[in-house]
Amino acid sequence: MSVSARDRVREREKRQLRGWLLADTAARPAREGPYARPPQQRRHAWWKVMCLTGVDYFSTLGYQPGIAALAAGVLSPIATLVLVLVTLLGALPVYRRVAHDSPHGEGSIAMLVRLLTYWQGKVFVLVLLGFAATDFIITITLSAADATAHIDENPFWPDSLRGHPVIVTLLLVALLGAVFLKGFTEAIGIAVGLVGVYLALNAVVVVDGLWRVLTHPTVVGDWTTALTAQHGDPLLMIGIALLVFPKLALGLSGFETGVAVMPHIKGDPDDTDATPAGRIRGARRLLTTAAVIMSIFLVTSSIVTTVLIPADAFKPGGPANGRALAYLAHQHLGGVFGTVYDLSTIAILWFAGASAMAGLLNLVPRYLPRYGMAPTWARAVRPLVLVFTAVAFLITVIFNASVDAQGGAYATGVLVLITSAATAVTLSARHRRQHGRTVAFGIIAVIFVYTTIANVVERPDGVKIAAAFIAGIIAVSLLSRLFRAFELRVEAVELDATARRFVVDCARRRIRLIAHESSTGNPAEYRDKLAQIVKDNDFPADSDVIFVEVTVTDPSDFETELHVSGAIVHGRYRVLRLASSSVPNALAALLLHIRDLTHRRPHIYFEWTEGNPAGNFLRYLVFGQGEIAPVTREILRRQEPDPTRRPHVHTG
Repeated sequence: MSVSARDRVREREKRQLRGWLLADTAARPAREGPYARPPQQRRHAWWKVMCLTGVDYFSTLGYQPGIAALAAGVLSPIATLVLVLVTLLGALPVYRRVAHDSPHGEGSIAMLVRLLTYWQGKVFVLVLLGFAATDFIITITLSAADATAHIDENPFWPDSLRGHPVIVTLLLVALLGAVFLKGFTEAIGIAVGLVGVYLALNAVVVVDGLWRVLTHPTVVGDWTTALTAQHGDPLLMIGIALLVFPKLALGLSGFETGVAVMPHIKGDPDDTDATPAGRIRGARRLLTTAAVIMSIFLVTSSIVTTVLIPADAFKPGGPANGRALAYLAHQHLGGVFGTVYDLSTIAILWFAGASAMAGLLNLVPRYLPRYGMAPTWARAVRPLVLVFTAVAFLITVIFNASVDAQGGAYATGVLVLITSAATAVTLSARHRRQHGRTVAFGIIAVIFVYTTIANVVERPDGVKIAAAFIAGIIAVSLLSRLFRAFELRVEAVELDATARRFVVDCARRRIRLIAHESSTGNPAEYRDKLAQIVKDNDFPADSDVIFVEVTVTDPSDFETELHVSGAIVHGRYRVLRLASSSVPNALAALLLHIRDLTHRRPHIYFEWTEGNPAGNFLRYLVFGQGEIAPVTREILRRQEPDPTRRPHVHTG
């Protein structure tokens, strides 16, 4: 094969690979994006959707009792009771409010986006996205690691395959990634089946354990004796339980997912996008029911595992480490039932990873492209799956596929998201002057702030991982914003009747626009500007001209819609007024819209910007102003490659 033929084959293979990776974006209409109106989807009863979030929330029963016993020892039931109280009295009220204020599946981050603007708000959201990425990625790796523990400890698993947790976990993560690369559609029916079987099996194990506790008072006596010997003072017990509570924060996972799945809930027939009352009511039922079910299982499972399992079995390498209920299933109900329980646990833990991957694929494209802080391929599913799978591989290797080692990082991500939600609802209540709720939510927010800080101090691994995610997101965001600086960032242009009349009237002759930054707004300002432009560009003084004035809104925004209004100023000067996050982008979009509307190439006239060009370019990147004329021209050049169709740009 000749060199040129080989080059053609390689080029064709590259195009095929690129087409496969970006297939889902190629099929979308130009206007569709992560912030466009989502397509209509089939909706389900709230209890079915509860199972979708339950694969994440309920699956923590696979490892939560073991983590609680390892962290609190004989105080595990008391510490778990503290966790339940925080769940029912803290996290649940917060997320019921989030469901009301953010009913379209965007969660608490969207509330903060609305409350916080400009660059400080965007940086804050990027930090939250870093913690959210920590939460979801660690959900994938921790769930896969715990599934591996259940596989490794099963008596029917061949001895030759034991002792390789990293390899097995990597295979599970790779399988998850492969499913998403092929094309994954979340099936609520599968979630309902998995959750139903898993909760039923857990109920059997817990009820059997409670029966053994009640019928064997000696084990209770042994537990109370150990409790009294180690912690004689009841107040001391409560104090220690409060101190170890941050280590149990994994039991709070699932609330953010609970509001993320709200679009799947079937509402009332008269629901609208603005007031989806039925969907909000269903989401609140979902959150409350899930929290109550989980609270019952957490308390009862902590009792039976603490009383019936020897303390040494919970230690790293012990048979109950990361799989306390599975240990009881095998010990008390036989190897066959235990294996069935293991298979159910492995399936739901793996599906919890799928739920987390779906959350990442929903979260990253929803925010970063909106800020211009993601490459264009971030809109596609498959490249993101490859990136997230590679990161999950790295995390698995770093933590040696250990459930205990990843618990701190997972808890950090969960706690930061819940803290942000508590902060968001506090600010929302304050904004609406609801003083009682502001105080109540503020107290809850303080509790979660304390819990988060305590968890970070005790186990800083979570912050280290989150910091790596945050640094990566910010670095990619800045580079993307720089590389996409000359991209047309306007979704739509709408002219009011007056503006349209100005443009159509000028189209009969030559459309001349003057870019104008109004300061005083007096007649002399417009007269002098017109005289200067006529002198610099040498066109007739009596020519029809239209002034264009752009007001910069939030320069940190990336994509905007333009609403252009026309006005006659001082009885003689025609002016088009519009607001945008960027002056050059607004002007370029307006010129292209006028060209398409009139089928005439408009002319726009600028004065050169004074000052250092590099400094002016930085002003454009940060504040949406600065080097207006050349940036406008460059945006037009990239958007319209044909010079014969490109609007004219004049600078004097």
